[in-house]
Amino acid sequence: MKPNVIVIHPGDNVAVALEDIPAGAAVYLPDGQVFAALTAIPYSHKVALADLVAGAVVVKYGETIGEVTEDVRRGDWIHVHNLDIEEQKENS
Repeated sequence: MKPNVIVIHPGDNVAVALEDIPAGAAVYLPDGQVFAALTAIPYSHKVALADLVAGAVVVKYGETIGEVTEDVRRGDWIHVHNLDIEEQKENS
């Protein structure tokens, strides 16, 4: 199946949706792995590639972009509702 997310850097723990992915739909990674979206993932938003506990760093582009503010599971949507972005900390 054609990937519906992109993993920008091999060290990333999130992927970016290439289309809207409904809750329960399959997430197809470029390497062939497949798992279910636990929540709806809007186009261009992040989906967790692994379970993360509150306070865990989120890595995108091979760089830390923030920390999750609550436990998330593989297939969850990661966005401002559960992500403390590094830039927000620097501007506080």
